[in-house]
Amino acid sequence: MQAHTVKPLEPLKPGKPPNDAPADEPLYRQLAAQYRRAIRHGVLRPGERMPSMRAFMQRHGVSLATATESYRVLEREALIEAHPRSGYFVRALKSAALPAASEPDLASLPGAAQFVGIHSTISAIVSQLQRYPEAFNLGGATASSDLYPTDALQKAALRALRRRPTLLTAAGAEQGDPALRGIIARRALDAGIQIGADDIIMTHGGIEAVNLALRAVTQPGDTVAVESPCFFGLLQALESLGLRALEIPASPSTGLAIEALDFALHTHPDIKAVVVVPNLQNPLGCVMPDSHKARLVELCARAGIALIEDDPYRELVDSAKPLRSLKAWDTDGTVIHCTSFNKTLAPGMRVGWIHGGRWHPRIGMLKFAQSRHNEQLSQVVLAEFLETNAYERHLRRLRERLRLQRERMAAALAASFPEGTRFTPPAGGIFFWVELPRTVSSAAFFDAALKEGIRVMPGTVFSNAGRFDHFIRLSCPSTDLDLADEALRRLGRLATAMAARASARAA
Repeated sequence: MQAHTVKPLEPLKPGKPPNDAPADEPLYRQLAAQYRRAIRHGVLRPGERMPSMRAFMQRHGVSLATATESYRVLEREALIEAHPRSGYFVRALKSAALPAASEPDLASLPGAAQFVGIHSTISAIVSQLQRYPEAFNLGGATASSDLYPTDALQKAALRALRRRPTLLTAAGAEQGDPALRGIIARRALDAGIQIGADDIIMTHGGIEAVNLALRAVTQPGDTVAVESPCFFGLLQALESLGLRALEIPASPSTGLAIEALDFALHTHPDIKAVVVVPNLQNPLGCVMPDSHKARLVELCARAGIALIEDDPYRELVDSAKPLRSLKAWDTDGTVIHCTSFNKTLAPGMRVGWIHGGRWHPRIGMLKFAQSRHNEQLSQVVLAEFLETNAYERHLRRLRERLRLQRERMAAALAASFPEGTRFTPPAGGIFFWVELPRTVSSAAFFDAALKEGIRVMPGTVFSNAGRFDHFIRLSCPSTDLDLADEALRRLGRLATAMAARASARAA
């Protein structure tokens, strides 16, 4: 992981207080004023590490008591904060904020269900991205690789191969590694899910789990209700299966609009399933409140349709206690729970799992027909890692680093983008759903950003109905915060110029 430490400050000379500290102030307040000034002038930036107590004492020639009191002053002013076992870090300035993103219009009637036709749009974007392989990535869906426990997983893989040398040559268990499935079943209790190891089928990432769920409950031509905006990978899956998508508005603060879905179920009796990301929805980054989760499960159970829960981001939420999955409210097998370790632990392993509710036997048959068992090595490695406290320690570090990156990025976003930009801070994870001024086309912005050497995702790919043309999805996957700041400043100048040209044309 790249260390983001403070730039050295000149030691405070006796009898020479900083510019904004009176000469008769106690020394600890004079030192605090020196760092306050550095933070407010951008010399020390949000997310950067402050000197350790030892380094502070040596740099300024002061006692531990003086160093401690200096930091306490900065803490009380919300300029720095302590992180367990990591030291002190500069906090994001609270003044750096944008208006919240617009809420959807729930008074408008849902449109007609449409056969999805998103493949060509996605293909065009992928083709453009391939032309700029070195572009700075602010549009990805996973955290930086140096935030994952690479060394620990490599060592676990070597130990597994020494213990079981035939892991790469012997066929694995049909539903997946029994030890891993047992550990997953125990960990699922944190999300309110009560299942056994035999209720779990391992999959090739979360997208295979969602595909299996869709195949189990639909036939070509059926209608599936999805959130709007919606992860474009789901729209691609619907298109490949010949399904219609009915887009239900989603709020940037609470997720899928339950009232709108209830109305749609009465006006579109052919809906066979609902697919939802309740925790850190992609691209909105919001978390559905528990009351909404309970209502959603009850609504689908009453309608007799499958509720497919795609839940890969739950453990990235900034929360003092684990969030509950939709499955926690399921009493009759209505909910099909899909998730993976791609976002939280090992994107390269592509290990996911599914609990199919009352469709579990059919999903098992489809999995066998589609791809047989998963390879064993990744599962054995994950089982060893999850069995210890290493995973929880990793998650705490990952959430903390992502929080720092989000705060720093939000400050840069607010400082750089033009008037009319709106943004609701996410509840965790890495996604930023940014509403640009209405005159700025996200497709044109995507093209122009690539020419600037920066990747973003245009809002047009998150809807099959042509919505969200003035939205973009940004992400904070990079741990190089200085590069991210510069990229956002360039994007801000680009958005400002595009908005100005649109205003000039209108005049």
